[in-house]
Amino acid sequence: MENENAIRTKSLAFSKRVVFAYRYLCDDKREFVLSKQFLRSGTSIGANIAEAQYGSSRKDFLNKLYIALKECAETLYWLELLHSCGYFSDSEYASLQADCDELRKLLAAITKSVRDGKIPNS
Repeated sequence: MENENAIRTKSLAFSKRVVFAYRYLCDDKREFVLSKQFLRSGTSIGANIAEAQYGSSRKDFLNKLYIALKECAETLYWLELLHSCGYFSDSEYASLQADCDELRKLLAAITKSVRDGKIPNS
């Protein structure tokens, strides 16, 4: 499905940004605790999307996508916290937040379509 390929591509690109941001937070800002949480949730989005593609059933597929959606929400929280504590500049925060929010919106749309039966079985 076209949306699934787009979401996979976008989630991989976002995961790479998260890894680079994590390195920056550790190396330049010397922040290790919050940044690790950000790394885990930010990269988990794409991992769950990849796992969903091989779900054993429609229910399993949808469950993995819901987990990815929840990880997006968590990542947005860590981004906001890191920004409010001064670890990300306004522009760094805005860019990462926009990418994460785009993934969240795509995942919300896909999960709704699958749940409502608008997307056939994978």
